[in-house]
Amino acid sequence: MPTTHYKRLHMEVDLRRRTWPPPLLPEGYAFAAWHPVLLSAHARVKFESFQGEIDADVFESLSHPRGCLQLMTDIATHSGFVPLATWLIRFEGNEFHGPLPVATIQGLRKSQWVGNIQNVGVVPAHRGLGLGRALLLKALAGYASLGVRSVRLEVTAANTPAVRLYQSLGFRVTRSSYRTVCHENEAWIASAG
Repeated sequence: MPTTHYKRLHMEVDLRRRTWPPPLLPEGYAFAAWHPVLLSAHARVKFESFQGEIDADVFESLSHPRGCLQLMTDIATHSGFVPLATWLIRFEGNEFHGPLPVATIQGLRKSQWVGNIQNVGVVPAHRGLGLGRALLLKALAGYASLGVRSVRLEVTAANTPAVRLYQSLGFRVTRSSYRTVCHENEAWIASAG
């Protein structure tokens, strides 16, 4: 079975040594604070954000709606779940369609002093507007309000736009690792046939 090795960067920012501007959204977009009724919306945005992207290859759960729903359920029921670092952004709509969830972020607490960012995702049609930056700023503010001292995340090294975004907010690479992914036989057979 063919395998691929994906380089993963472990990044961290010290909240005690940084200040950030308030998160701003473009006109027509609004934040939605965490509420359990939004769980399926977070999962749907997660799926739409990662569909066809490298992280859907790295993490199978991101490659289908049920996997995203299970992942979101696992995050929301985790003992370290941080509602103040979990946000959804909605596009308020226009003459073509009504309100639509388009971006998501979730937070977990590893310890009293350390937070972890989970799955920052922006639906492709709404990228390039600063929504990812706004989500991160909102999550970091949530962590800071709880006294968290540092926030960590992991990112696939080949996802250069995400790496640049995290670096622009003060995240620094602390180490790297590799994730090995075995590809399904069907893909190998299709390419061989």
